[in-house]
Amino acid sequence: MEILTAIKTFDPSIRVIMLTVSDSPSDLLQCFQNGADGYLLKDQEPEQILEDIQKAAKGQTVLSASMNQALAECLREESFSKERRVSELTEREKSVLKLIAQGKTNKEIGKALEISDGTVKVHVKHVLHKLSFRSRVEAAVWAKEQKNL
Repeated sequence: MEILTAIKTFDPSIRVIMLTVSDSPSDLLQCFQNGADGYLLKDQEPEQILEDIQKAAKGQTVLSASMNQALAECLREESFSKERRVSELTEREKSVLKLIAQGKTNKEIGKALEISDGTVKVHVKHVLHKLSFRSRVEAAVWAKEQKNL
């Protein structure tokens, strides 16, 4: 994951395909969340792997056919758990999340809510933890898509 993240940070246009033995839905989801352009299992036929690499080189996202169901289930589960867990946020955390979605810095959030930068950091940490996000960017993108926030 670290290498994938480093590559995508360096140049997001670089195509990265994960070639792995792991058929774990959580590994699959984590790879796509970190920018992978494909997820292929090593037990595929070599001809199929080559064909998928060629598709990826042309800009397509590739996935081993046996992982389609796992991806769908994982996405449904993650979406449900995040929706459900919004109810766990305090009103202050919801306010912080809304301001994160507007692209505000911790300092700007603190000023808007009349709280210290340190308190903002604690609220951001709680929001990320409760909604299972790894970064405030991921939280901001998700929050912008929510209509009931």
